[in-house]
Amino acid sequence: MASDASAAEGSSLVFHPMDQFIVKPLFGDGAIAWYTPTNVTLWLALSIVAIIALLVLGTSKRAVVPTRTQSIAELAYGFIYKMLEDICGKEGVKYFPYVMTLFMFIVSANFLGLLPMSFTTTSHFAVTAVLALAVFLTVTVLGFVKNGAAFLGLFWVSSAPLALRPILAIIELISYFVRPVSHSIRLAGNVMAGHAVIKVFAGFAAIGAIAPVSIAAITAMYGLEILVAFIQAYVFTILTCVYLKDALHPSH
Repeated sequence: MASDASAAEGSSLVFHPMDQFIVKPLFGDGAIAWYTPTNVTLWLALSIVAIIALLVLGTSKRAVVPTRTQSIAELAYGFIYKMLEDICGKEGVKYFPYVMTLFMFIVSANFLGLLPMSFTTTSHFAVTAVLALAVFLTVTVLGFVKNGAAFLGLFWVSSAPLALRPILAIIELISYFVRPVSHSIRLAGNVMAGHAVIKVFAGFAAIGAIAPVSIAAITAMYGLEILVAFIQAYVFTILTCVYLKDALHPSH
């Protein structure tokens, strides 16, 4: 009976799609402390290097007829600048460096995570939660600095009937503090789900009969993940712009 169970276990298809998200030390197999270099550390650093290569080195020799790298950098710059200006107005343009840095970091980390044998840092809530909390604290502090107590007008829906305003204020307050949770989970959840599905299809590619179907599914999912990598960076950034607008103009 034991040998039969072992044989059945050995012949079964076993794969672990969530193993790709395990944090591992770069050197050795010991315990991980806050100072231990890990695969997360490596790919976070590579994201920063990619941003520097694109925005600094790629535009160091600016020309009237731009190179491909310069064109990509200029498109990213114009895209985020226009988004911020459209949502927040001219007053929000002064916060462009922060918003641009946020977008470039997320989109770089997302695309690097699509490379074979890479690690997707934005699939971890620890990373996206820090980004979301930074946005939340920044816009909250900015709201009080710019508007003082008038910032609380964000929670008071003056256009609603007077009897409903206290109830709506509670709802608005709860939704405001839920922002960093939804902001971080949206990014990490979408990135993690797509990579896990690709891993599942890759596991089925070992079965000869359905290997062509599995490979076709992997190709389709990879194409979809390329779109998701950009769209999720865009969504995170545009929500940041909306929250920034609320801080600058809190009244309903």
